[in-house]
Amino acid sequence: MSTFKGKVAVVTGGARDIGRAISVKLAREGAKVVVNYFNSDAGAKETLEEIKSFGGEAIAVKADVSNLNDIKNLKAKAVEAFGGEIHILVNNAGGLFARRTLQELDESFYDLVMNVNFKSTVFVTQVFEPLMGKGASIINLSSQAARDGGGGGSSLYASSKGATTTFTRAMAKELGPKGIRVNALCPGLIATKFHDDFTKDEIRTVVAGKTPLRREGQADEVADLVGYLASDQASFVSGVNFDINGGLAFS
Repeated sequence: MSTFKGKVAVVTGGARDIGRAISVKLAREGAKVVVNYFNSDAGAKETLEEIKSFGGEAIAVKADVSNLNDIKNLKAKAVEAFGGEIHILVNNAGGLFARRTLQELDESFYDLVMNVNFKSTVFVTQVFEPLMGKGASIINLSSQAARDGGGGGSSLYASSKGATTTFTRAMAKELGPKGIRVNALCPGLIATKFHDDFTKDEIRTVVAGKTPLRREGQADEVADLVGYLASDQASFVSGVNFDINGGLAFS
């Protein structure tokens, strides 16, 4: 497919799980993709290999997107590789890191969660927005946790994603006059390493059983929604936080 032929996309946290699925989806439909990663060196290599296996174009750039200097370096690498215009920006980088109750929180953990999940979205958007023009699309990854407060021990994660949903609406207003659309996705239970690491199997079984579609979602299904929002088919869609949770929760 050539939906995004001639387009350049930047995907933060693009080397594994949902991020990898998004990177591959956009590349498969013709975009030149900047795959950002930080800890997933092997995942970045595998993602590039997959993209190149079907003739796609991509580069991998290691950068801590909670650090402004690293974000600027990511921008420089993107411009060096694919030119000075960005058409699609996906703010996907994020993590839960650990489940901690209120009394288990400390400042360093607060800074880690909020910086990786929310600060990154703010400043990646700030740095790349000048390279984006009419018809460009920004897609942020929020979470169902922003809707319902998240599972046990995820108060900071849920709060950071709540901030992302609000920032999405604010940017839709601010950047709309420039012709830039800004939307977010709020995934529910998606079968990824995230839940392998932080959600017990018995809880996953219960949640999937309560979901009207009676299953977990797949990373490719999230990527498909990103593909729609990044395309001209969604040319009048902006400021929306899309639930993708099999019908478990509604906005």
